[in-house]
Amino acid sequence: MGALIQFFNIVLYQPLLNALILLYTYLPGHDFGIAVIVLTLIMKLILHPSSLHAIRSQKALSTLQPKIKEIQRKYKNNKQEQARATMELYKKEKISPFSGCLPLLLQLPILIALYQVFLKGLKPEVLTASLYSFVPNPGEVIPTFLGIVNLAQPNFLLALTAGILQFFQSKISFQKPRGEQKSKKGDFSSMMQNQMLYFFPIFTVFIVWKLGSIIGLYWIVSTLFSIGEQFLVNKKYVK
Repeated sequence: MGALIQFFNIVLYQPLLNALILLYTYLPGHDFGIAVIVLTLIMKLILHPSSLHAIRSQKALSTLQPKIKEIQRKYKNNKQEQARATMELYKKEKISPFSGCLPLLLQLPILIALYQVFLKGLKPEVLTASLYSFVPNPGEVIPTFLGIVNLAQPNFLLALTAGILQFFQSKISFQKPRGEQKSKKGDFSSMMQNQMLYFFPIFTVFIVWKLGSIIGLYWIVSTLFSIGEQFLVNKKYVK
């Protein structure tokens, strides 16, 4: 476990912390909030290919739902044949049912590292021990955004904004692809989507409020970027 933690620190935590301090030091105005925004955009751009691939895979799988349901009806009494026919359909359409999961799993360690950087890595004693030799130590990081918002303290407005944007992102991601019929009101998947549509934003507000404004600012920028990615994919798949 110790080796795994050390690997995590060397590969993810330290590079992200040093990148944030470099941005904070050299960006005009030395605004910590701007540094967080720029770092978030850099990370989202790096992850953009995998994120776009995951979204496209999700939409492509959705377009196959009518054919999958037809297979389920045809082989409802033969689960083995149902699974075989479904996998043949995926192979024919050149779609992997797990292709959308891997990019998301790859992003999880990065999110954990960012969380550690934002909430624990800015203390003077941590900076002294974690900064590279070529990165100037600012001594003390002033966690403000535009000289107004104290990112070290919870901010309900940021938390609420994050929740609203999460709602719009979920709304866009649940849009039906061309050719897919709308689910019936009593359909289980439709009910689950409706619950998630409202649960995720409420959960986001709670989490951002508890974790603090730095996470809130990161979440807002990240969600805005993700909404843009959803729009790019929806142009192809959604009416």
